[in-house]
Amino acid sequence: MRRMKRIVPALLCTIAASVSAQSLQFHGFVTAREIYVKAQPSWTTGGFGRFDVGAANADDHRYVNIDVAQLGVDWTPWTWFLVHADGLARKEQSGTIGKHAGLVQAFVDLHTEHLRLRAGNFWLPTSRENIEPLWTSPYTITFSALNTWIAQEVRPIGADLQFSPNFYITLGGTAFRGNDTMGSELAARGWTLGNRLSVYNEVIADVPDTTRPIGPEIDHRIGDSERLRLQLPERAMIQFARVDNRARLLFRSPPDQPWRTKFNVISGDAGANSPTTLAAEWLYGTTTLGFPRGSFQLHFDTAYVLLSHKSGMDRWTARVERFKAGREHGHAYTIAWLRETSPHVRSGIEYVRSTGNQPLAPEPRTGGSTITIELRYRF
Repeated sequence: MRRMKRIVPALLCTIAASVSAQSLQFHGFVTAREIYVKAQPSWTTGGFGRFDVGAANADDHRYVNIDVAQLGVDWTPWTWFLVHADGLARKEQSGTIGKHAGLVQAFVDLHTEHLRLRAGNFWLPTSRENIEPLWTSPYTITFSALNTWIAQEVRPIGADLQFSPNFYITLGGTAFRGNDTMGSELAARGWTLGNRLSVYNEVIADVPDTTRPIGPEIDHRIGDSERLRLQLPERAMIQFARVDNRARLLFRSPPDQPWRTKFNVISGDAGANSPTTLAAEWLYGTTTLGFPRGSFQLHFDTAYVLLSHKSGMDRWTARVERFKAGREHGHAYTIAWLRETSPHVRSGIEYVRSTGNQPLAPEPRTGGSTITIELRYRF
């Protein structure tokens, strides 16, 4: 008993010392966007429009205000241990199906000089656009079709082991659960363009029903992902990543209908830390739905090339892309000007034009255009 009386205070002193030395950091954004949109009703409201916002029909236009607040926290009690969580709250167009607030990521990292083990709910490190904190882009307001889909449907819950033996090679592997319905959005209404992040356990619009892209396990099977990255530090990199959710083709009612989705992503950039940056990604794969007497499979692919130049407070970016999902195909073009007037304030204006048809839609002309004015405060 006396020994315990000596041990407990010593243990409490050790914990107190570690807590006093801990690092707790908050980071986030408050963003206001005013959007002019000329396109049919948005996919977010159950329509076939390609944007996060929409008008009454393909020939109509509308002004829409979107406000988003994002907050992240990092806790590093020890140099080799990190706890991260981030979430958001938003005000969207009337009729949007989904949550107004929720959790985006929550994970822990254990890391050494060459190894990193991550466990929780997290983004896979594939995007060459969304490279800033809270999975934001320094280049444009609207993500490419590729990363718009990743934002909506691809965020595994699992464990990721990354090994970097030197500055030039990185290997990674992930085992995950909870992404069983991944692919349903592509099959339902095709590729879209936006920046809406699905939150955990959120039911979002699908056609003609709904889907829950990131949530509890459905089929009790483990998906996997592997990647190989080759890089010249601060100059260029190229990466190959493979993702397979290995969903069992069960017949369930929406929003919990599994889709067996597997895809590859080839990505690269040059000059990411220089004034002029060139980035590109190509994603291709299949998604399969099971029926009581058979199955349906959809082939999809998309690619973009982005060129960005930063001069002083100003950044100019141009992006071209193409996309295809089954019989749907189209292109999109983006021009953006962003200005950082201080370390905390970013403003910008962006034009996006999308072409293409969706044969399954009542009105096949699912393209359109948006002009977005944004003001963001970073803290």
